Amino acid sequence: MNTLRLAVLSVSVAVLGCAGTAGDTAAEGDLLQGADETGTLTSELSSGVALGSTLRTTGNLNLRTSPSLSAQVRLVIPSGATVTTVNVTQPSGGWYNVKYNGVTGWSYGSYLNLVSQPSTPTNPTPSSTGRDGAINRAKSGVGFSYWWGHGRWIPNGATSSSKGVCTGSCPNCSHSGSYGADCSGYVGKIWQVGSNGGDPTIDGHPYSTISFVGSNSQWSTVSRSNAVRGDAFVYNQNGAGHIFLFESGDSWGSMWAYEAKGCSYGIAHNLRTASSAYKVIRRAGY
Repeated sequence: MNTLRLAVLSVSVAVLGCAGTAGDTAAEGDLLQGADETGTLTSELSSGVALGSTLRTTGNLNLRTSPSLSAQVRLVIPSGATVTTVNVTQPSGGWYNVKYNGVTGWSYGSYLNLVSQPSTPTNPTPSSTGRDGAINRAKSGVGFSYWWGHGRWIPNGATSSSKGVCTGSCPNCSHSGSYGADCSGYVGKIWQVGSNGGDPTIDGHPYSTISFVGSNSQWSTVSRSNAVRGDAFVYNQNGAGHIFLFESGDSWGSMWAYEAKGCSYGIAHNLRTASSAYKVIRRAGY
């Protein structure tokens, strides 16, 4: 290592805890020694890992307040230390949201190696009741594939190997993998209705949109203007239909929704509108 490089490393150590400058690279700004100049993720991390996975640092690694070299450094994680993934399972621009010694932040993924992923869900079947429970279950399904006539996912989040893949044009589509849901299967699991409704890891699809449109002892129709968080929007006309979970926004305009959107999209959390064909239904007890 030449004298100039030693000087650069010395300066890096001296300013430890300061935000990276515009000229930093991920390798030079976030690993204080043993830098991997390529800054690429390992194959096992490039597609994301399950929530609650254990990762090990390959060198002294900055834990930042956000996924950016310009973000403030909370602390330096020692080389060889282990961290746990939190909140998200997919890396954001190569960064992972992790926790170390009770402190949460962001570290660059090319300096982390996968140690283990949880063999059982880190977050068991969301069991909180009412609207909060419904939203928690909806969130846990985001990222999984669209799967016609099914409803099943892992509550601790989708990974590249577990999310499933849908191809073609539904209902004449093809699905690979063991997890995913169509719109009715998704909302059925969120609302915990029908057979196997209480456990999202068990496949179940007791209702279609025509079932949700009709009256049922487990849900009822409410005024669209009175839609609140956790209600569902549904329509079924001329053999076609769709259902999604309302989160927030204008019930007659732009709103945030959780839905099994279709073969090309999978299960998503997105901003959308809904035509006048939709009616609003509310789960009993909500």
